[in-house]
Amino acid sequence: MGKSVIWFEELGRGDVAIVGGKNSSLGEMVQTLGARGIRVPTGFATTARAYRAFIAANDLEGRIGAALAALEAGKLPLAEAGQQIRAMIRAGDFPSGVLDEIRAAYTELASRLGEMRPSVAVRSSATAEDLPDASFAGQQETFLNVVGEAELLDACRRCYASLFTDRAITYRQLKGFDHMKVALSVGVQQMVRADVGGSGVMFSIDTESGFDKVVLINAAWGLGENVVQGAVNPDEYQVYKPFLDRPGLTPIVEKSLGAKEKKMIYAGGGAKTRNVPTSKAERASFVLSNAEILDLARMACTIEEHYGQPMDMEWAKDGETGLLYIVQARPETVQSRLGAAAMKSYTVKQAGRTLLTGLSVGSAVATGQVCLIEHARDIGRFVDGAILVTSTTDPDWVPIMKRASAIITDHGGRTSHAAIVSRELGLPAIVGTGNATHMLHDQQEVTVSCAEGETGYIYEGIADYEVEEIALGDVPETRTRIMLNMANPAAAARWWRLPAEGVGLARMEFVINNAIKVHPLALTRFDALKDEAAREEIEALTAGYDSKPEFFVDRLAQGLSRIAAVCYPHPMILRMSDFKTNEYADLLGGRQFEPNEENPMIGFRGASRYYAPAYRDGFALECRAVKRLREEMGFDNVIVMIPFCRTPEEADRVLEVMAENGLRRGENGLQVYVMCEIPSNVILAEEFAKRFDGFSIGSNDLTQLTLGVDRDSGELAGLFDESNPAVLWMIREVIARAHKAGAKVGLCGQAPSNNPAFARYLVEAGIDTISVTPDSFMAVKHHVAEAEG
Repeated sequence: MGKSVIWFEELGRGDVAIVGGKNSSLGEMVQTLGARGIRVPTGFATTARAYRAFIAANDLEGRIGAALAALEAGKLPLAEAGQQIRAMIRAGDFPSGVLDEIRAAYTELASRLGEMRPSVAVRSSATAEDLPDASFAGQQETFLNVVGEAELLDACRRCYASLFTDRAITYRQLKGFDHMKVALSVGVQQMVRADVGGSGVMFSIDTESGFDKVVLINAAWGLGENVVQGAVNPDEYQVYKPFLDRPGLTPIVEKSLGAKEKKMIYAGGGAKTRNVPTSKAERASFVLSNAEILDLARMACTIEEHYGQPMDMEWAKDGETGLLYIVQARPETVQSRLGAAAMKSYTVKQAGRTLLTGLSVGSAVATGQVCLIEHARDIGRFVDGAILVTSTTDPDWVPIMKRASAIITDHGGRTSHAAIVSRELGLPAIVGTGNATHMLHDQQEVTVSCAEGETGYIYEGIADYEVEEIALGDVPETRTRIMLNMANPAAAARWWRLPAEGVGLARMEFVINNAIKVHPLALTRFDALKDEAAREEIEALTAGYDSKPEFFVDRLAQGLSRIAAVCYPHPMILRMSDFKTNEYADLLGGRQFEPNEENPMIGFRGASRYYAPAYRDGFALECRAVKRLREEMGFDNVIVMIPFCRTPEEADRVLEVMAENGLRRGENGLQVYVMCEIPSNVILAEEFAKRFDGFSIGSNDLTQLTLGVDRDSGELAGLFDESNPAVLWMIREVIARAHKAGAKVGLCGQAPSNNPAFARYLVEAGIDTISVTPDSFMAVKHHVAEAEG
């Protein structure tokens, strides 16, 4: 006859046919990974045999089949067919043998936990669930805080009935599964007291780009349903996997504070759980400490290694014991199955004003009319091809989500239902906007852009955009190393599949502008800041940090780490800040600390600032961030580059200040490069080569200063030519002199991608590296291969 109940420790991943994907996976982890630190709440599963015995004992097969046949024939609407079937199941009785086994198992669980009537989570696990070609995630029900035999048996019946929700029936029809061949197992598991702790979801892969070297974790206070359903905007953490086994490192490359507007806790009476608002303190605090983030990430790596594939996991933190548990693990079903032969690159060329922002899902762009639907009962009025705007989605929304061109939600993070389904459907989505349902209206024309990194933009009107397909199948080998120019950490992971040999120019200014927003001296000299409005904004931005300078160091190190992670172990050449004075002044609190200059392009910029009393303590923060990036986070592939260094004596002063701040050239493998963008860098190349390990030619400034042409002048645009013989002479000369002195030379700029002849000139001159924007990489690679040919 077989068993009706099996304990998790007796199950393995080969038991999907008996207990479904969810429960077989829990059993697999209990059996094989407990000794490796994976903590899974104890429990048992009812079997497919128990389900079929229940169906047979209540004579349900024929009645269910008749209702489904009427649905197929169009004689019964979906909602009515589903309701009839669910009512039949909920009214059924367990056959005596099955009933006895469930009761005995619950009694044994109580004994194991040392409680009379333990609180349990009751989860559905379909026997066709979580197969590689079909994710049934969210198709069946979960019931939390179930106490006592009567509640347990009722929850089991309700799980059985959830096999025939409208969404589950529709999903099986779409995937071609026979309704009567799918059975349901029920997992009965010790409740983790996440109601007074926290919970969330994690992936062992970046859900947007497929970058396989990070763990993505979402976290919120209370029970985990809010994160899964996208009912809250959670904290988000990213951890660089290759450094997790290196003692003393903290490779957390992203920590983003979510609003976490509410939390799910236990409730008395029939409801069992309820949502309550979170406190101001909870909203302002991270759910997990750094140590807990790293512990969870290690668990994700252990589980991924065991299963041999990227995984999607749910976790919970017991607020009473502080212990972290894995409560579910299944294969990741989107990014891990995408072909890597080609990439699509979307670029918004011209767009209307920004209406809203949120978290971007995917990297595409979509345009169209808004269809605003606030309640699931109204989904019948959805217009095919429209942009669906709603507060949040659950599996009931799937039938219309697949007919949308894009999706926008008020709530949710990257692991919410809306985000997961959008990825499966290949749709761009922007989640967690906060108030899209309030700001947008039916039939409004908008553009949804997920092509600009992790922030998604909703623009007014129909934007002009282009799509380029980048084929990765045929990449020629070149002696000259082709690297990438990068600025936006959030977009860096999109390009991880490009076979680049590092990042030849990482611009610090982007992180300062977008993630920090504050002038460094407004942090180091905050007490002297006179602008009251700026003071208030800075107080809000730096909330939660022990000191305002620490805010700058932390945010800068994390932002830069995401670029370093994508190219590791290849080098990342990091240019220290190169704002002009007018650009520094635009930062929050900056006007008080910046002089007014007639010509900032050749004014107080680059190296001259780093040792000057007027900026020296700001540069010290930059140095502290780089030291943390290299030594505490582990990214020793970072090379520091000094921009706009006018004389060898200035180089000496900068290197001295760097050493005072813990960055001494040659220590811990630190290399320091100099930008070659001033004629003096070429004329005195041998002297600069004594002080620096390499040169990076900045062709824009070098052209400007060689020809005396303001690169921003429209009137002189015809004279600005990087291929001018004088500029080409400068390039060839510095390559020859630097090589003679034992220094490396690269070039960062667009000229080689736009002009094959320029690429050929660089190759013939003996350039070591060429660094270009990611969308130009393949063209330059081919140009260089032909030149080397």
